[in-house]
Amino acid sequence: MDNEHQSSESLRLVAGRKPVLELLSTAPERVEGVMLQKGAKGGPIEQILDLCRQRGVRFRFVERHELDRQFPGNHQGVLADIFEAGYTELHELLQTARQSPLPLLVALDQVLDPGNVGALVRTVYALGGAGLLVPKHHAARLGTGALKASAGALLRLPIARVTNLARALEECAEAGYTIYGTQGEAGENLFFLEPRLPAVVVLGGEEKGMRPGVAKRCDFTLRIPLQHGFDSLNVAQAGALITGHFARAKALRDAAGQAGKT
Repeated sequence: MDNEHQSSESLRLVAGRKPVLELLSTAPERVEGVMLQKGAKGGPIEQILDLCRQRGVRFRFVERHELDRQFPGNHQGVLADIFEAGYTELHELLQTARQSPLPLLVALDQVLDPGNVGALVRTVYALGGAGLLVPKHHAARLGTGALKASAGALLRLPIARVTNLARALEECAEAGYTIYGTQGEAGENLFFLEPRLPAVVVLGGEEKGMRPGVAKRCDFTLRIPLQHGFDSLNVAQAGALITGHFARAKALRDAAGQAGKT
């Protein structure tokens, strides 16, 4: 068996010390994560670990049976998870998003949990959302964990990966998109909002929220009014509520427009 295994139409596992080392050396942006067998040693293993640390690629040590389960061949104690659904260029996404059932983009700032990202993608895609914006650094890896949580939607929703999220939001604003940010208890009550579309909603990480430079690019700040002093919604849940509100507002607006024509 060769050193590649297609785990889905857009996720691939690359096995072996040399192939993984080559990927990390030449195209680290393609590597969503690396798994290494516990106890593995040797020069190539140390090089792989060093490159992962240098390039910000996540890695973890697992038992051999976990590697065998995912790759039934000679993996040499190393597997790399490659996301190849194909990232969309931001300028292309801004053009196509306007034709989506819900012309809403969701941008993630310092969101690190793949499960949360996958669950959010599932909701955004199901409600007709236009796509996702993710930064190249300090972001969740879109590997098998995110794919599973998305129920396959990760392979269908357009995703733009950007170097500088703040600058990308400026580009969105220049293209006529309204930028909404979420900031804990601050900002406008989501349930009273009449959203402007097309739009971008920025969701910050659960611990740190949006970075100041990203927050400055937002036209409006939203808050979800929670009761009983309860403030533990995760990013996927908060994003689902916001996306649902935008979808409802658009549906009501479309229905009113149709009624006015009759």
